[in-house]
Amino acid sequence: MVRKSGLGKGLDALIPVDQSDEINNDTLGGLLVPVEDIIPNPWQPRQTINDTKLQELADSIKEHGIIQPLIVTHQESTGLYVLIAGERRLRASKLANLSNVPVLVREASAQESLEIALIENVQRADLTPLETAKAYRELSEGFNLSHEDIAKRVGKNRVTITNTLRLLKLPEIVRQALAEEKISEGHARALLGLNNTQAQAAALASILRKDLTVRETEQLVRKLNGTRNKAKIIRKPAPEIQELEAKFQSYLGTKVNLRHSKTGGSIIIHYYSDEELNNLIDQIIHE
Repeated sequence: MVRKSGLGKGLDALIPVDQSDEINNDTLGGLLVPVEDIIPNPWQPRQTINDTKLQELADSIKEHGIIQPLIVTHQESTGLYVLIAGERRLRASKLANLSNVPVLVREASAQESLEIALIENVQRADLTPLETAKAYRELSEGFNLSHEDIAKRVGKNRVTITNTLRLLKLPEIVRQALAEEKISEGHARALLGLNNTQAQAAALASILRKDLTVRETEQLVRKLNGTRNKAKIIRKPAPEIQELEAKFQSYLGTKVNLRHSKTGGSIIIHYYSDEELNNLIDQIIHE
């Protein structure tokens, strides 16, 4: 599997080669395993796969074969193989009516299987925000990993992990709108600024009815919280200032406003819980 720099520990570090199969695993993927002998990964974080894209992959496999082998672990009790990475390739292979597929056999625990499936999907940005959040929650609650531990494994900063997990605190109606892509993750995070589900549901209705942008949603949230804008006219920041804000937000994993003038300015970093504040303090002071 091709690894992107700075993202997690990599497959080889997380799941060592199964020594019993090392002889049979050549550099191209070695073992050919019957499709029916491969069990789907029970820890697969991705819940939905686009049917059109899946069919496109199946057509490509018919034409060129599987270029990147699936990663599996061998289940000695049944003689079957459990999929670790390659969910789309396995499904597409079935659509393409392949009898056998190339695999790399690895040793992996349940936790490692989840980590690898999560890393693979994160690297290709395949997971929805809620699927990512649920996978982080499984690593946190199911395997007792701290937000810092999760961040190291998936190549994200700790604040990003915390903010993503907060999406699961939204009411069902908001999570459904996010899952159906009626709103973006930015809209959803803005709604977290409201402190009760009724207000969040009401704000969601306004977003959908008026087709509000993320910035407009943030203004609505401030209004519902009783915070008045100091100025009626909100001037859009200059492009270079917006670019700097985006860089800060990407690094810190939270909303950042940059106020710049000829004589100086200020940087406003937003946080939405005591835990987020502590994470930001640790990140700024220790890095």
